[in-house]
Amino acid sequence: MSTIKDSNLAAVGKDEVNWAQRQMQVLEDIKTDFEKRKPLDGLNIGACMHVTKETANLMLTLQSAGANVALCASNPLSTKDSVAAYLADSGVEVHAIHGVSNEDFFKHLNSVLDTKPDITMDDGADLVSLLHTDRSDIPVMGSMEETTTGVIRLKSMEKNNKLRFPVVAVNDSDTKHLFDNRFGTGQSAMDGVVRATDLLIAGLNVVVIGFGDCGKGVAERAYGMGAKVTVVEPNSVRALEALMHGYEVKSSINAAKIADVIVSVTGNMHALDKQHFDVMKDGVALANAGHFDVEINLNALKEHSSSVDKVRDHVESYKYDDKEILVLAEGRLVNLAAATGHPASVMDMSFANQALAAEWIKDNYKNLESKVYTLPKEVDLKIAATKLGLMGGELEILTEEQINYLDSWEHGTS
Repeated sequence: MSTIKDSNLAAVGKDEVNWAQRQMQVLEDIKTDFEKRKPLDGLNIGACMHVTKETANLMLTLQSAGANVALCASNPLSTKDSVAAYLADSGVEVHAIHGVSNEDFFKHLNSVLDTKPDITMDDGADLVSLLHTDRSDIPVMGSMEETTTGVIRLKSMEKNNKLRFPVVAVNDSDTKHLFDNRFGTGQSAMDGVVRATDLLIAGLNVVVIGFGDCGKGVAERAYGMGAKVTVVEPNSVRALEALMHGYEVKSSINAAKIADVIVSVTGNMHALDKQHFDVMKDGVALANAGHFDVEINLNALKEHSSSVDKVRDHVESYKYDDKEILVLAEGRLVNLAAATGHPASVMDMSFANQALAAEWIKDNYKNLESKVYTLPKEVDLKIAATKLGLMGGELEILTEEQINYLDSWEHGTS
C-alpha cells in the first residue's frame, strides 16, 4: 500500500508525466519493446529516486516490462506529490511525500525494501547502504546507481571488500554523465537559483565550487547568462581547464570574498564552512547542487548566526555578524527543491540506461562479481545514436577504406 499525500492529485500528475513523456522518446521506444518481450516479468524492483515526472516514465517503463515496482524518494524536498499520486494510481507502490521528516524518509526507504526487491535502483546509494547494514538479510541480484556521489560510495565499498552484490554505475555511462550531469545540472541548477531569488545573473560574481561534469555545466550556464564566473577546484588539471575556459580560478577562501552567488557541486562535505562565512559579502546567496545536504555546513552557520528567518519560498536569511547570508532550498538540491529538476529530454538518456541496466543485471547477475560495473559500450552508442536521430542529427558513416586504415598499423606518411 502506498504512502502519498493526496490521491486526488493523480489527474494533475498524469498530465505532468505525459508532458515529460513527449520529450523522452528513447525511453518510450524501450517501453514499447519491453511491453512485447516482458524481460522483467515477475521481478520486484525497488527504487529510491527523485519522484518527478521524468522518474515516473522510468517506473512505468519497468512496469511495462512485467516488473512489480516500488518507489521512494531520494530527497525529502524533491517529491512532486501529484506525480506520486499518479504513479500510485497506476499500480506502482509509492512511499513519498514532499517535505517529509527525516524519520519518515527512512521509514519510506524501509517500506520499499519490505517488498523484497530482486533489483534496486538508487540515487545516492541509500538503499544499497541499508542492504549492507540493517537490511542485509535481503538477497538481491544487483543494483544501479544514478549519481556521482553514489558511485563514489559504492567504489569505496568495493575497494574495502564490503560490496556484496554487483552494481551498475549508470552515472559512468557517457550518455549519462556527459549530458545529464553537464547540460541537465547546469540548466536546472541555475534555474533553481533564479526561481528562488529572482536575481539578475548578468554582472554578478558567481562562484562554482567543483569543476567535474556538473560543475562545468553550472559554470557554462552562469557564464552564458552574463555572470563573472570563478571556479574553485582542488584537481590541478580541472583547475587549469577552467582557467583556459576563461574563468577565474581561486581558492575557496578568496572566492568567497567576492561572491554574490555560490553554487557548490562537489559531492563532498563542508565545501562552505565557518571560515568562508566569515569573509563573505552581505547578501550572498548559497546554493547546493550536490546530492546530499552536507556541502554547506549549516550547523556552523546556524550556531554563529543571531537569527534565521524564512524570507520567501526556498530562501532563508541567516543574520551572521553584521551581514546577511542567504541559503537556498535549505541547502538541499537547489535544482529539484526550488525548480523542477533536469529537463525531460536529457533524463531520457539517463533513464534509458537505467531501464536497460535492469535487464542486463537480470540476464547476467549469475556471472557477475560483487563489483561496480558500467554498461557495455554498445549500449551507450545505441542510446546516443537514437537520441541523435530524434534531435535531427546525422551520423557520419566511415567507408570501408577508412575503417581499414584506422585498424591498420602499416599505413603512415606516403
